[in-house]
Amino acid sequence: MQRLLICLIVAAWLLLPAGSGMGKEKQAMGELRISSHGFGNNGFIPRQYTCDGVGMSPPFTIENVPQDARSLALIVDDPDAPAGTWVHWVVWNIDPGTSEIGENALPEGAEQGKNGWHRNSYGGPCPPSGTHRYFFKLYALNTSLTLGADTTKPKLENAMRGHIIAQSELIGLYKRK
Repeated sequence: MQRLLICLIVAAWLLLPAGSGMGKEKQAMGELRISSHGFGNNGFIPRQYTCDGVGMSPPFTIENVPQDARSLALIVDDPDAPAGTWVHWVVWNIDPGTSEIGENALPEGAEQGKNGWHRNSYGGPCPPSGTHRYFFKLYALNTSLTLGADTTKPKLENAMRGHIIAQSELIGLYKRK
C-alpha cells in the first residue's frame, strides 16, 4: 500500500503543468527588471543625462535575467516627439550576466545601432517643448544577434521577433527649462 501511495505521488508530481509553482527556478527568480539609481520609474531624468547637460547615458541595474537568456537588448525612445517616436539608443548583444551598466558606458561586447540622429551612440533627452516620456526597454533574448552598425530600431525589433523571452521597462521624464 505504501509503495502504491509513493508511485501515485511521483506520478502526480510528474504530471504537474510547467509553471505550477513546484520549485521552478524561473518563478523563484522573479521578473526581469531594469532600474537606475539616477532616477526612479516615472521620475525626472537628471540634467547630466540630457542634451542640456553632458548627455551621457545613465547608469542601470539589471536584475532577474532568465537563465536561458543568451543576450540582452536595450532600446531607448521617446514616443512624445512631435514627428513620431524618436530613438535615443539601440543596443544589442549585451551579456546576460550583466548586472550593472555604468554611466556613459557600453557593456563589453555589446553593439550599438543608429539612433534618431543617425549616430551609433546614446543621445540624451532633448524635447522641443513640454514634458516627454523616455522608455528604457530591456529585452532578454534566447539568442545572440548578428547585425551591422547600420541597424535601426525597426531592424533590431525585427531581428528580436520570436526570440524575446522576457522584457522590462523603465520610464523617465524630462522637460527643458
